[in-house]
Amino acid sequence: MSKPVNKVREAKLELYRKKGKIHAKATTGTFNTLRWAMVWFTQIVFYGTCWLTWDANGFTRQAVLLDIAHEKFYLFGLVLWPQDALLMAFVLILAATALFFVTALAGRLFCGFACPQTVYTSIFTWIEAKVEGDHLARLKLDQSPMSARKFGLKAIKHGVWFLFAAWTAITFVGYFTPIRELLPTLPDWRVGPWEGFWLIFYCAFTYVQAGLAREAVCQHMCPYSRFQGVMFDPTTKNVAYDGQRGEPRNARRQAGNTGDCIDCGICVQVCPTGIDIRDGLQYQCINCGLCIDACDQVMTKIGAPTGLIRFMSEKELAGEAQPTGLLGRPRVALYASLLLVFSLLGAWTLADRSLLLVDVLRDRGALHRETADGTIENAYTVKLMNLDETPRSFNIEVYGLPGIGIVGEHEFTVDAGSIRPLFLTVAMPADTPVSGIQPIRFRISALHDPATSVMERSSFVLP
Repeated sequence: MSKPVNKVREAKLELYRKKGKIHAKATTGTFNTLRWAMVWFTQIVFYGTCWLTWDANGFTRQAVLLDIAHEKFYLFGLVLWPQDALLMAFVLILAATALFFVTALAGRLFCGFACPQTVYTSIFTWIEAKVEGDHLARLKLDQSPMSARKFGLKAIKHGVWFLFAAWTAITFVGYFTPIRELLPTLPDWRVGPWEGFWLIFYCAFTYVQAGLAREAVCQHMCPYSRFQGVMFDPTTKNVAYDGQRGEPRNARRQAGNTGDCIDCGICVQVCPTGIDIRDGLQYQCINCGLCIDACDQVMTKIGAPTGLIRFMSEKELAGEAQPTGLLGRPRVALYASLLLVFSLLGAWTLADRSLLLVDVLRDRGALHRETADGTIENAYTVKLMNLDETPRSFNIEVYGLPGIGIVGEHEFTVDAGSIRPLFLTVAMPADTPVSGIQPIRFRISALHDPATSVMERSSFVLP
């Protein structure tokens, strides 16, 4: 009975090929330079932006801040409210469409150069190399028995990893709680419950994902690697091995009998996900181009043309001509069109965005009241929301019935970024020829800019 059980166990093990920890060989070249340029760019933006300040009418605040408690998103001079959620939807749609567009053009280019997992794994691997040595030294250290030296190097590495992950978490939370207010609360842990949760969670998340999981995220956890194929077409460029030129492989490269590949295996050694690009396109490939840099160096040394591994489409690998222009690539044309459409819609929504929001509610507790001077009155609650960062004054008028008007004051000032409820009384002569419930309109306009106005419908009740 034990034999079938063993067979089932072996079959299960084949579904997950554990290769062990990958120690990729460092390489240099164009793509490696581009990857590190992207690392520097993204991290300067991430770690630096939260320290920028913005002066708004004499009040200095953090330039980029998602203030959940006060339901505001500050983006330099722009202040967004929950009512502007449509703009956020456009941003998310644009981000997704841009990802699809890039994928249709050049595969998982985002994964290889701009994905946070790739960026932080590169940083953590760089720290590891500085502490433990090159890929061979790290491999030898991992395989050696525990010793004082090994324990010390591992402790230093994990300590630096933890400090970097902690600062990353502090920076992340600093976009929700002003970072200049957050830092003084950390030494004696006077942070709020949500701040404390995200500081611990994001620190642990960064440490585990970039330091411990690393390539396993790209190999087994990332959903994008599983469905990326539906965005490819025969014209999509991916990192590929030119088998027609490289095969058959031979380390001695006998003239006329072998291809250019000398089977050195360096393309495998430098791969951060541990695949052999010569086996064809694989979902684990992140299109980082490091195997191109490594192979080009080998080709240069042996006097062969570079480009044995390069960005190629399926058509190019088959020896067919690559179509030019968007007309020859309908998938790319579709994504480009969607990018243009949603960009224009987002820009129009932002330009048409009003800094004044109004809500008019008629007092339903009393239908109407008649006064001694021969007028009929209705009571209303008007809520004025000033989305501007400056206090503004507004004029309120009412239209729709003969002789109708507001009783008392009709100009009001609303503080910057606040809501002011107003209790207004609207009256009209009692001898009016109409009766019942009649439609009226409130017009609220800004005194500093008459073009900023809102028209709200309501009703007036007559006997």
